[in-house]
Amino acid sequence: MANYNKVILLGNLTRDPQLSYLPSQTPVVEIGLAVNRTWKDKDGSKKEETCFVDCKAFGKQAEIMNQYLSKGRPVLIEGRLNYSAWEDKDGNKRSKLRVIVESFQFVGGGQGQGGQPRQQQVSAGDRVPPPDMPSDEPVYEDLGSGGGDEIPF
Repeated sequence: MANYNKVILLGNLTRDPQLSYLPSQTPVVEIGLAVNRTWKDKDGSKKEETCFVDCKAFGKQAEIMNQYLSKGRPVLIEGRLNYSAWEDKDGNKRSKLRVIVESFQFVGGGQGQGGQPRQQQVSAGDRVPPPDMPSDEPVYEDLGSGGGDEIPF
C-alpha cells in the first residue's frame, strides 16, 4: 500500500514564533497558524470557521522564521503531519498532531516591482534530520542558494 503525507497551509500566525534549541544545539521553532474558511450555507448565510494548527521547523528555517515572522503575519507552510503521544506527570495519556515544516514562503510581506506583493520560498538545501526525528524523514537545514547576508524576502 502506498503512503503520502503532505500538508499545504496558508494562514496567519497566532503568536510570535518560539525558538528553542535541542541538546545538539539544533534550532527549533514552534508557531501557531490560523487558517480561515468562509462559505455560504444552504440558506445563503455567510459562515466562517478557523482551524488552529501547531507547526514546528528545525535548523536554518527555524532561525529565519523566528527572525522574520511575527504574530498576525501571513505565511505559506508546506510540510507533513506528525503525531506525538506521551504520558503527562499525572499519568494521563496525551497526544498532539502537528505539522513539521519542510518549506515555507513569506506572503504579502513587502512590495515587489510593480506594487505586487513579493513571495520568497525558503526550502530544501542539505537534508539533515534532527536527533528526535527518524533518520528517513528529512528536515531542511539551510537555504541552499539563498544564504549569505541577504534578507530572505
